Amino acid sequence: MFAIAVNAQSAKNAAPAPAPVPEQIAKAKTVFISNAGADGAEIYNGGVDRPYNQFYAAMKSWGRYELKPAPAGSDLVFELLFTTVPTEPFSRLRLTILDPSTHAVLWAFTSHVKPAIRQATGDGNFDDAMASLVASVKELAARQ
Repeated sequence: MFAIAVNAQSAKNAAPAPAPVPEQIAKAKTVFISNAGADGAEIYNGGVDRPYNQFYAAMKSWGRYELKPAPAGSDLVFELLFTTVPTEPFSRLRLTILDPSTHAVLWAFTSHVKPAIRQATGDGNFDDAMASLVASVKELAARQ
């Protein structure tokens, strides 16, 4: 009787199977990267274009997707947004993956940039948050 209760409890506490990755993400070969803005990024070396430039470079060096110069003809749109909220202790990198034909949100990730007092520490924290965001995209693509 004890074994049945333990097995039932284990099954009850087991994590559910992962939901499927949307077909568009699994089959994508081409991506357009959209810069949705960088409110507050000027405090980092590289200025307001740093989030976009750094993410674009990471996607290009990964080589998983062909990067397109326009959303038309791309399989996915990666919309990157950097925001700083004065009432919160951190900034955010937000990546939204969109279907370019329907504009439906297929997936989204948020990576937080830890606050810092020193410029070098802030830049390092930004790099860590970007690396986390890129790693999330890679993990999702690997789930096909």
